[in-house]
Amino acid sequence: TMLISACGLPQIKSPGPQITEKPNIENRDDEQNHSFIKDKSTEVIKALKDRDMEKLSKLVHPEKGVRFSPYGYVDAGKDLVFTASDVSGLLSDSTIYTWGSYDGSGDPIELTFEDYYKRFIYDVDFANAEHIGYNEILGKGNTLENSAEVYKGSIIVEYHFPGIDPQYEGMDWRSLRIAFEKAENTWYLVGIIHDEWTI
Repeated sequence: TMLISACGLPQIKSPGPQITEKPNIENRDDEQNHSFIKDKSTEVIKALKDRDMEKLSKLVHPEKGVRFSPYGYVDAGKDLVFTASDVSGLLSDSTIYTWGSYDGSGDPIELTFEDYYKRFIYDVDFANAEHIGYNEILGKGNTLENSAEVYKGSIIVEYHFPGIDPQYEGMDWRSLRIAFEKAENTWYLVGIIHDEWTI
C-alpha cells in the first residue's frame, strides 16, 4: 500500500548560498556528519529539481519513509508519509491526496503529487537558494515550527529565500527543510517540509 499514514520556476540568481549553522552537540558531534549531510542534502535537492523520483526514493528511510509537510508545522498524525518504494512512482500517480489544510481558508489541500510538488515542494528554485542552514531555522513566520521536536535526533537542512519579489518586502519568503535521520550508520531522508509566510 502506498500510504503509511494518513515547471516554470522563478530563476533567482545570487552570488552563492550563505551557509549558516547552529551547533548541535547531541545530534551532530563531528564534522564527518556535517560534510556527509551536506552532500546528502545536495543530492535530495538535485533530485527534486530534476524531478528524479527514482533517485529520491533511494535516499528515503527504508523503514520510516518520508513525510511531506506543506507548512512549517509538522503534523505527525496527519501529514502524508510514503514508503521509499512508493516515492519512485509519485509523479505519475494520478491519485488525489489530502495533504493538510490551506493557510487562511482552512480548506483541504486536495492535490495529486504532481500538483503538490509544484505548489508545496519545488515552487522556487531551491537548488540556488540564497541561504542554507544546518539545524537552524531561517524562515520564521506566524506558523509554529516544530520540526526539531518531531524529528528528534535528526539533522535538518534548510534552503531559504528571504524574498522573491522586492515589492512584497520579504512577505513572499520561501523555505524547504530536508530532515535526515540516522539508521545503521547511514543518514536517510525522513521529511520534506515546505514553509512560507502565513496568515
